[in-house]
Amino acid sequence: MATLNVFSQPLHPTTISSSLCSSSSNSTFSCHFSLLSSHSSPTLSKLSNHVHTHFSKSGNGSSWLQSSSTADSIAHKKGPVYSVFPSSPAQVSSVQDLYEFICSGPLLYKIGLTPEKVAESIDKWLSYGRQLCRLFQLNELFLTEPQKVRLYHYYIPVFLWCESEIAQHQAKFKDKEDIPPLVIGFSAPQGCGKTTLVFALEYLFQMIGRKSATISIDDFYLTAEGQNKLREANPGNALPEYRGNAGSHDLPFSVETLTALTKMSREGTKMKLPRYDKSAFGGRGDRADPSTWPEIEGPLTVVLFEGWMLGFKPLPVEAVKAVDPQLEIVNKNLKAYYDAWDKYIQSWIVIKIKDPSCVYQWRLQAEIAMREAGNPGMSDDEVRDFVSRYLPAYNAYLPTLYSEGPSGSDPQHLLNIEIDEKRNPILCV
Repeated sequence: MATLNVFSQPLHPTTISSSLCSSSSNSTFSCHFSLLSSHSSPTLSKLSNHVHTHFSKSGNGSSWLQSSSTADSIAHKKGPVYSVFPSSPAQVSSVQDLYEFICSGPLLYKIGLTPEKVAESIDKWLSYGRQLCRLFQLNELFLTEPQKVRLYHYYIPVFLWCESEIAQHQAKFKDKEDIPPLVIGFSAPQGCGKTTLVFALEYLFQMIGRKSATISIDDFYLTAEGQNKLREANPGNALPEYRGNAGSHDLPFSVETLTALTKMSREGTKMKLPRYDKSAFGGRGDRADPSTWPEIEGPLTVVLFEGWMLGFKPLPVEAVKAVDPQLEIVNKNLKAYYDAWDKYIQSWIVIKIKDPSCVYQWRLQAEIAMREAGNPGMSDDEVRDFVSRYLPAYNAYLPTLYSEGPSGSDPQHLLNIEIDEKRNPILCV
């Protein structure tokens, strides 16, 4: 392979390529780094603060996201940062180690890439890896194996697939036509890392100049008053007692929001994205005050829409009653969700799990991490009760989602990703 210059892409402050100096003892890279400035851009600072707030609040137990004290000192040091290497211009003798690692990823062929295409675009892989290391404040000199897997086998391949979907979507329109944003749906169980994945994608879109918006099905929950009415209308049924299952969302509100998002195709158009406050009313939740909703401005290129039950299809009544009789009302409510959510989605990513019980384990890990960090967290029994309200829907609807795809999905624009108990993609045969 020919020698490549990893700095052919714009180099942002405080970046030292993780792909060049990994923790691997077999690394053959010869690196010399120049003096770098440590002043971050406002966008990066804002997103970095957000991601640390997100992880501290969610306690999601992302063991891959562990940076060493070296990375922490680089991230927080004031003034210029000097690399631990001689400060001469970067010289890269080989990228073979990283290239082979990328080509060993389980998603490579699924997203239409070959080793030859990876070789041609290796500079982009290096640039995206650099950006994500900055976002998550990882130690770029010594990435752990889980960190390398998460970046180069998962986040970057999914981003490249999204970019391909955007290109195909935009090609359908003529010159000077307003191009509506592509809506990509992410159907994934709770706790599997979909929020972090979407967060990473949104950041990469910003870094290449694309405007994006992120919305979750959680943002469309009924108000506290609406939840109370739903609970009162279904006495004795544990599934609609709390928010979560079909029937606990304000579908007219979601239609209004998604319709408005698809019209954000012109410069200067603005709208606020709804948000939900899960901490309100002692944890029962309520729609957040509109004054706190983030504002976005068009033209949007892509909308990232994520949720645990996106794409679920209603089943014959007897089939759902066989799983849990309480599901009958949920199944009935689910019939309206295609028109409210799924029909807006042109491209789909489905994150698959082998056993729904993983949801319980992941949630338990998250709550334990929160308690250990001194934050309020559910007890083990509360976690078990919480997850039990979702498991019937998982058991009933995931088999059809995995075998047939989401409601109205096009197999040519559907990416299935099976993950293991560590939330990393695995090779499916």
